Amino acid sequence: MSETWAKEAHRARPTRTTRASRAELAGVDLHLDLSGTRVRAGLESALRDAVRAGRLRPGTRLPSSRALAADLGVARNTVAEVYSQLVAEGWLTAQTGSGTTVAPRRATEPGARAAARPEAAVPGYDLRAGVPDLSAFPRRAWLATARKVLAAAPDHLLGYPDPRGLPQLRAALADYLARARGVRADPAHIVICAGFAHGLAGVSRALRAAGARTLAVEAYGHQAHRDIAARQGLRLQPLPVDGMGAVIGAASTEADAMLLTPAHQFPLGVTLHPRRRREAAGWGGVVIEDDYDGEFRYDRQPVGALQTLAPGHVIYAGTASKSLAPSLRLGWLVVPPRLLEAVTAELAAGPSALDQLTLAEFITSGGYDRQVRRARLAYRRRRDRLAAALGRQGLQVTGIAAGMHVVLEFSRTDAEHAAVTRASRNGLAIDGLERYRAGGEPPGGDGRAGLVIGYGRPPEHAYTTALARLCAALADVLPVPGGDQGTRVERRGERELIGGLMSRSSRRGRPPAGGGCRAGGRPRRTCARRSRRPGFPAARVPR
Repeated sequence: MSETWAKEAHRARPTRTTRASRAELAGVDLHLDLSGTRVRAGLESALRDAVRAGRLRPGTRLPSSRALAADLGVARNTVAEVYSQLVAEGWLTAQTGSGTTVAPRRATEPGARAAARPEAAVPGYDLRAGVPDLSAFPRRAWLATARKVLAAAPDHLLGYPDPRGLPQLRAALADYLARARGVRADPAHIVICAGFAHGLAGVSRALRAAGARTLAVEAYGHQAHRDIAARQGLRLQPLPVDGMGAVIGAASTEADAMLLTPAHQFPLGVTLHPRRRREAAGWGGVVIEDDYDGEFRYDRQPVGALQTLAPGHVIYAGTASKSLAPSLRLGWLVVPPRLLEAVTAELAAGPSALDQLTLAEFITSGGYDRQVRRARLAYRRRRDRLAAALGRQGLQVTGIAAGMHVVLEFSRTDAEHAAVTRASRNGLAIDGLERYRAGGEPPGGDGRAGLVIGYGRPPEHAYTTALARLCAALADVLPVPGGDQGTRVERRGERELIGGLMSRSSRRGRPPAGGGCRAGGRPRRTCARRSRRPGFPAARVPR
């Protein structure tokens, strides 16, 4: 009898241990500061303070009494009694099968909580440059690639990666950049970074540590990039930009490095002239080449990277922010050997190893090329629609051969300000050239004015309405040649036409009036024509 009892007790012990283990696994972490010698009173006070301070928000599910008791090292009955007391006081709610949660509470009194920083308002329609169409991100292909690499990745790749990045991605990028951009890249000289801003900060710190003091930048460009370089201790010298690109000869003798966008100057859109490319290649300092949209070329052959002419002192920088999505935080630097160690030491906390593996497989499998070609075709169509819409108003844009934006230049800065303001009233976000100008007055008296119109950001279903609102804002702002009554009537009719376009664009999926093959009537079932040529049978029309 005693032996039987011992066996049953031996079987029961694992059952009790298993229950405790399950409670620990099913629970959630909860930080509570228990004070005083009375456990129950201290637990009640700690939970009240956590709810009152907002650390436990309404609807937060609390751990079970068994799990919390195991974490705190107290009796389960004590936790159950505390839960029951707080439920009775209205701090918590309990329902069979749903556990214990924090009860809903009234809004905090004014002044009780520090004012939070207000979030930036999201415009209804956005034609600002610099961001691609995020709805075009290849979610299914990227997810399939991520699953594939995660299933096959060896365990050691899940540890801390090489500071330069995973060898798989560096090898894939070396092949791709040599094929698509003409970059002379050895995988050992490629450094993976978390986007261009992260790479620029690391390069700026490395240059400053090497004794550099002045960075020459284009007079028009990203203000955020200029701020990054300035925060690393570099003094900025703006370079004028004309129809041939940045004026390389304007760099002073004090400049130690230069930041350029030679393939497609941002935001003016000009390509650096071959003569100035040779000047930049023969310049004595370090050149940082920002190839931010090198994949998107429409009306001409792609311009090769400047790094090809002088790989010994040009740092080539590229990212997947325009071709895929900015939130991936995947970028790369091709660094000359003499700067490789210093730049690598300044680049910490790069992208995750899983994202690097996914991008490497995406490139080698051909998925990246397919995505680039698909996006290039879509953006070219958007660019053509934008140029046609503005052309109907007698306006001409520049910088259209590449990229994801165009420039509409004005003769006066007040017209730029008025257009931006009017577009904002129409629910459209857009930037003027003034936003990208370095400093107050441009060098050389270059008083450019105009709009930088991005056509990559809006999703496809909102692009038509965004164009219509842009045209409406420009119709109200720009002067009308002649200014007589007939012209004003014509412009008023144009605004009515634009208004009709905006209203029709909101009715998605409905064909326009008079659509189909029969003008003004019901659309036919097919557009096939019956052949009446002798010797050929008539084409059959499906019914």
